[in-house]
Amino acid sequence: MGLARFRAGEAMKARDLRAESKVDSIELTVREKGSPRDFTSRSGSSGKVCDAKAVDADGEEVGLSLWNDEIERVQAGSRIRITNGWVREWRGNLQVSAGRFGKLEVLP
Repeated sequence: MGLARFRAGEAMKARDLRAESKVDSIELTVREKGSPRDFTSRSGSSGKVCDAKAVDADGEEVGLSLWNDEIERVQAGSRIRITNGWVREWRGNLQVSAGRFGKLEVLP
C-alpha cells in the first residue's frame, strides 16, 4: 500500500514514518531540545515529557518526544536509536517516541 518494505536490521528514514504506526528502528541526531514539562496521564500517573527535533541521516527532520529518564539522557547533538517505537501526529507534525514498549538508546 505504498509503504516502504525494510530488510531485517535496516533503519527507517523520517520520510517512511506514518502517523499511528510502529517504528521498527530509526536512527536520529537530536538538533534541539525543548524544556521539560509535567503531565498527568488519563490513568492518573504523572511524569515529564519534552519535545525535541531530530534529523535522520538524509537530513530530514522529525519531531521527537522524550519521556521521563530519556530527558536527562538525551541532549542536543546526541545520536539516538529508537526500536519498537511509535509515531503519532501532534499539532499537525509527526512525533516519534520509544513509547511504553520501545527502547531509546544513546549511540556513541
